Amino acid sequence: MKLQEMIGLAVYEVEEGNEIGKIVDVLLDSNWNITGIELESKTFFSSHVKVVAWEDIVAYGEDAVMIRSKESIVKADTDHIPYTFLLGKNKLKDLQVLTASGTILGRVSDVYFDQKLGNTIVALEISDGLVTDLIEGRKWLPCSDGMSIGENSVLVPAMSEERLQKAINIVNG
Repeated sequence: MKLQEMIGLAVYEVEEGNEIGKIVDVLLDSNWNITGIELESKTFFSSHVKVVAWEDIVAYGEDAVMIRSKESIVKADTDHIPYTFLLGKNKLKDLQVLTASGTILGRVSDVYFDQKLGNTIVALEISDGLVTDLIEGRKWLPCSDGMSIGENSVLVPAMSEERLQKAINIVNG
């Protein structure tokens, strides 16, 4: 599943079955784990957002995300959220992907996680720009040890060009 597909999903609480909002962003940590979801908020320019911790998500699918109860929703200070996918000052989307040897691979366009593996990020979808994406498709880079999220880029271990091409697969569609 891609994180982009989670944005906009309705969130329901299982105790009473009520819809409580929609997902506007996904929260991440520096170890490539999803830590929670951010819900839409009526307040603008606030330093607090409504979040649900990953542990309080009971189930998620193509159409909705189920949480335990309304009590699972907490206010979080945006300064204490390490990384987000789509919004905020530490967002992963559109960060440049750079090898330790100085090769730019493109920019993060989406992030994959395997529902069977829980909340662990398994790969990055990388874009080289609209024209290249249309001609060649987007690239898929499996997450590996040594990958880190920096302020301006995602740093991946240095690899030879031959090995790097084996690690990146074209995503069809």
